[in-house]
Amino acid sequence: MPDLPSPQDATEAALFTECWDAALSYADLCTAGSAAAAELAREAFAQGIRELREAESCTVRGHGRRPSRLPRIPLLLTAVRSTAAAWEDAGRGHKLDPDLRLWLHSEQAARHTGPPLDRPVALRGLRDLQPADAELLWLAEAEALPLPLVARRLGLDPATAADELAQVGRLFRDRCHRNHLDSPLDAECRSYARLLDAVTRSPAADTPDDLSRHLATCHRCAEAAACLRLHGGGLPGALVGGVIGWGGLAYLERRRRAAEVRLGAGRPDRADPDGPPDGTDRTRLGRHGLLVAALLVSLLALAVSLMPFGDTADEGAAPPDADRQPVADPGPSLPSAPTASPDTPSPEPSAGHIPERTPDLKNPDPEPQGTSSTAAPVTTAPGGPAPCRAGYDLVNEWPDGFQATVTVTTRDPLGTWRVGFTFPDGQRITQMWDASFDQDGPRVTATAADYNKSVAAGGKLAFGFLASRTGRNSPPTDVTLNGLPCAAG
Repeated sequence: MPDLPSPQDATEAALFTECWDAALSYADLCTAGSAAAAELAREAFAQGIRELREAESCTVRGHGRRPSRLPRIPLLLTAVRSTAAAWEDAGRGHKLDPDLRLWLHSEQAARHTGPPLDRPVALRGLRDLQPADAELLWLAEAEALPLPLVARRLGLDPATAADELAQVGRLFRDRCHRNHLDSPLDAECRSYARLLDAVTRSPAADTPDDLSRHLATCHRCAEAAACLRLHGGGLPGALVGGVIGWGGLAYLERRRRAAEVRLGAGRPDRADPDGPPDGTDRTRLGRHGLLVAALLVSLLALAVSLMPFGDTADEGAAPPDADRQPVADPGPSLPSAPTASPDTPSPEPSAGHIPERTPDLKNPDPEPQGTSSTAAPVTTAPGGPAPCRAGYDLVNEWPDGFQATVTVTTRDPLGTWRVGFTFPDGQRITQMWDASFDQDGPRVTATAADYNKSVAAGGKLAFGFLASRTGRNSPPTDVTLNGLPCAAG
């Protein structure tokens, strides 16, 4: 396993701290275990830093010209994906997630490395922005960081940061539109290009039926529409999906949850945001703005109306991959030396990385925001109040799949936990984070990760997932915590 490169100066040291957790989080999605995640992240991080140094030191001849490159974090994420592809080609694919291995051999994967005009318009549009503009767009939209914090990191005036972000969003839309027109479109796609541009400019514009039918069958035009429609909240998904491809939605959810934990989990021992940018002190920049955002998250969670969950008999066995450790670290921590190996059951990429998660995620208070919320019938434990309350948040939904979050509040302290629930409409989970899962028919059992096993009395545990569906998408029923039925809460 390669050593991580040494920072060349204080600026690069700050960059390392900021970017390592993003790379490790995506590497964990791409691999089949925690040891492989640490190994993949190290290899990709070393490769990505070399590319960054080469790009930033490159001198391009000609007035006003500059090298085209991605911002720092997406460049490192694409390095994770390309390193995973190299593993697959070198016969090390058994360490990768099975779904990623299938994707690496698909036409979608080939688009990210093929001819430039065939690549996703979001990837090309982000490359076309000035580096500072691209950094602003990515940190605010993809990493879910509060705008005052982003402004401080990039040296912008917080009072005008919102206007700058709006302007950058319009520039990104313009670049994506140009790139869509430059793509090798067939006659039908080209005939809809101008109409697509007009319809996506206004949130009040109705989409004509013929254009709707075309977008339902043309992946490239639908991809462009997501980038051109700045309203409606779809920009982060379009941006991340176009840049990294596989696992984009899951990565977004992890980064959003990590940001929410920073905002709402409460780290009273952190220093003031104006303090020195070393270690965890850096993560408290813009502290007061974060607290306000945390309050908004809590109010949204309070507004979710839930129906009760029903009884169940037995929960099923714990899944065999319980050593899986999804990464959603609320604070950056860069490893100083490579200490993990593929044979190590629980690698520690740094002296302080994994242990930091335990106190931070014991009470994962923030709940993911969603576009809609549904719930299922309530039952209480026989002979008294239920020992737990369960909430179900439908974050996003599309014709053949959806993204959701389950949040459980426990009455008693827990040393570990298993949450069971039943899908009534044949839904199948494809990915889960902050827990490992096992599905037997309609029954799903989610088991705690190593870093979030302990939950205090009255505390919350939460995990999210992606799933496939056909037809109806009713919320799960028979939610249990360690075999005991939960009520709605």
